[in-house]
Amino acid sequence: MSPKKWLTAVGASALAVSMLAGCGSNGNDGNGNANGAASPSAGASSNASASASADASASPSAAGAKTFENTELNIAVFQGGYGREYWDRIAEDFMKDYPGTKINITASPKIAELVRPKAVAGNPPDFLYMAGGDNVPFLNGLIKDNALLDLTDLFNEPAADGGAPLKDKILPGVLESRAMSPYGDGKVYLAPYNFGVLGFWYNKDLVDKKGIELPKTWDDFFAANATAKENGRALFTYQGLYPGYLEQIIVPSIYSYGGQEALDQFFNYDPQFWKSETFKKVWGILERIATDDNALMKGTVALNHTQAQTSFLQGKAMFIPNGTWFEDEMKDAPREDGFQFGFLGVPSGQAGQPPLAMTNVEQIAIPAKAKNPELAKEFLRYLYSDKSVQLNAETSKGVLAVKGAPDLGKAFLSETTYNVYKAVDGGMVAVNGTFKAVAKGSKYNPSDEVYKPISSIMNKQMTIEQYGDKLFKIYEDIQKELKASGGE
Repeated sequence: MSPKKWLTAVGASALAVSMLAGCGSNGNDGNGNANGAASPSAGASSNASASASADASASPSAAGAKTFENTELNIAVFQGGYGREYWDRIAEDFMKDYPGTKINITASPKIAELVRPKAVAGNPPDFLYMAGGDNVPFLNGLIKDNALLDLTDLFNEPAADGGAPLKDKILPGVLESRAMSPYGDGKVYLAPYNFGVLGFWYNKDLVDKKGIELPKTWDDFFAANATAKENGRALFTYQGLYPGYLEQIIVPSIYSYGGQEALDQFFNYDPQFWKSETFKKVWGILERIATDDNALMKGTVALNHTQAQTSFLQGKAMFIPNGTWFEDEMKDAPREDGFQFGFLGVPSGQAGQPPLAMTNVEQIAIPAKAKNPELAKEFLRYLYSDKSVQLNAETSKGVLAVKGAPDLGKAFLSETTYNVYKAVDGGMVAVNGTFKAVAKGSKYNPSDEVYKPISSIMNKQMTIEQYGDKLFKIYEDIQKELKASGGE
């Protein structure tokens, strides 16, 4: 993938807090299915420990000729749609290259539940990969409490492969984004992991065989309802119990209708956003999906992510939002005859605009109270090596947020997945951003406040006017909290 700047709510970047983590979106299924809701791999929680040798101290390694007083590293990782095989194998590789080191892995879809008591007791793991709807609030809490290690120096050091500084390997704009530099001080406190491209998916076999024209605009999308009905399916479904998946519609559409200014209002808690025409147009799309005959698959709001996605694969809906992990996550699910994954992106607000897609980058962190921060940083640096990027694609079908990652992993990615990543370089507008940090001790989790009430719109219990009034007041409160804390 060629380097490029991506659009985001905070400067030029391709970032979102990892709420869609290898699985889904803000407030997803809460089982690590993601910022995200992908389905967790088999097994809830497990610990793995391995050691390359029984030596008491690490010998100089070919990977960096570094030694460490403390040679044991405890890492905690989210086990979701990407699985855990990558972590097991990259840990083995690291221990071979750094003889004498020992890495203990704790992996779970609900990793925050396992880690939180240790963190509260002042004994957090040395290395954290947090994603999934239930896990990201814990990471957000560490950000609010200024409890993360400054990683800026690490990215100024040479990459594990040698040569240029590590920061030069990362996709342009990512380290500078709010998701990795949350305090706006130019310092990096979170490191990027897999990045995803998110938008609408469809059955390519059906579209090709029937000669169906894919929608370019939202008007086209709703016009396609007639075609959906002709083919015995609803127009749309989504992961109903986890309305955070609808972020994939909302964020690109805010940009499409209101540009960067509207996106900044949304992510920076400007109450006036909820009085704007952009809000009315974007949430009007959701309300129309909820109310138009045949637009929303019956029963959607009560389905979890796996149920909704399986219904889509079985031909009960024409479109569904999801990310680049979708194909691998559902590889064993039943589907209609001939089904092929196709990626549409997100329709634009008006004719002539290019298609859009949402992007997100998952986050890795080292707690400020980590017992072995130096070995944790070295392990993190190791993750960005070409060998690691390829291993990640092979084992998890994931794509790290480094330059050239799709091509490095091409042999292990499906043609569909590879083409989705390349589409971003082919004219598809990638949009994202992340909410500004709320005040320390705030009672608000912005993602929950914005996305969870959408269920009430989709089941027709709340109008968008009522929803807008509710969010206007919440944004006012958040601004008051920020002002009182001196963080406005």
